[in-house]
Amino acid sequence: MNIDLSLAEGLKTPFYLYDVSILNRTLQEINKCIAGKPIKVHYAVKANCNPRILSLIAEAGLGADCVSGREVSAAIKAGFNPDDICYAGVGKTDRELILAMKSGIAYLNVESIEELEVLDNLALEFGYRPNICLRVNPNIDAHTHQYITTGLQENKFGINLAMLDEAVELARNAKSLNLIGLHFHIGSQITDMTPFALLCNKVNELVDYFQKKGVNFRVINVGGGLGIDYDDPDANPIPDFKNYFDTLLKNLKIHEGQEIHCELGRAVVAQCGSLISRVTFVKKGVNRKFIILDAGMNDLIRPALYGAHHKIQNVSVDLSDSESKPATDIYDVAGPICESSDVFGKDEELPVTVRGDIFALRSAGAYAECMASTYNIRPIPETIFVD
Repeated sequence: MNIDLSLAEGLKTPFYLYDVSILNRTLQEINKCIAGKPIKVHYAVKANCNPRILSLIAEAGLGADCVSGREVSAAIKAGFNPDDICYAGVGKTDRELILAMKSGIAYLNVESIEELEVLDNLALEFGYRPNICLRVNPNIDAHTHQYITTGLQENKFGINLAMLDEAVELARNAKSLNLIGLHFHIGSQITDMTPFALLCNKVNELVDYFQKKGVNFRVINVGGGLGIDYDDPDANPIPDFKNYFDTLLKNLKIHEGQEIHCELGRAVVAQCGSLISRVTFVKKGVNRKFIILDAGMNDLIRPALYGAHHKIQNVSVDLSDSESKPATDIYDVAGPICESSDVFGKDEELPVTVRGDIFALRSAGAYAECMASTYNIRPIPETIFVD
């Protein structure tokens, strides 16, 4: 992603910068990989709910995966067909469940027996018969950060395997629900395909088990979780979708009339975005040097929340001449927020930096703008699109 310094002239930093060409290339690669295959991709709206981002993804023909009622409304407003929207979430309110049913979305992913009972009663009361999938915890460790591992036995999400028989029986006997499938999600930022292969094997076991009991599932939603290259986004701007989809097709036993659904969020949008910031101070400590940016953890919370790392670039320094390398120094890169966790990177080797230099925090197209807050009464940064 080429960062044009002129974009920062006259603009108040920080701001989110989106490269539409990278997003379009990503969407084209997804559609190329699934063409002619029984796979439907739903974009996980929580990764980035910017209206223009949503509209571009809808135009590319993807569905939407939502985790709140307002995400359902935003997806429909952006142009997603309700028939291509699914709705997950462990704590859907009655109002959100009614909104989803009224909107005519494809299906809801039900995450507990308690939700199943509430949804059945609401559907009966208001005269709906929604399609549902049951979200199952397959007890597979995705080996990611504990905050983004979601498929273990006792996560707050989904239905424990030991309770699945009861949930399926209740769903089949529900007065106003139509059970069409199973839903899974084991975690996020997964770059090793092994957990996905293990998930497929577990799915095959469950589908075979319930088929013997006379229960057939039309939809198998394997969730998402495909990761991206945060360390070198320029070398790998497009995630390895082929390997991901090949893993699903190789390991899943797809039955006649069955569709495989998945929800890709970060992998769709992360690499098209950067958070652009300006250096406020270069501070010298006793043993360390600090670069203080005007962007903070309220603009990009992943490093503070997950210990995540984004590539940090001083784009004011010309690195195009490979024979003339600029002098470098070691810095801690931090923001202005009144929290010690407001740090983007420690011991970063960067070109010698001065006040006013422009920095880019890369791979910020996912879980940046959508998680921004006004902590310290700071405004939400503007968004700039380049085509």
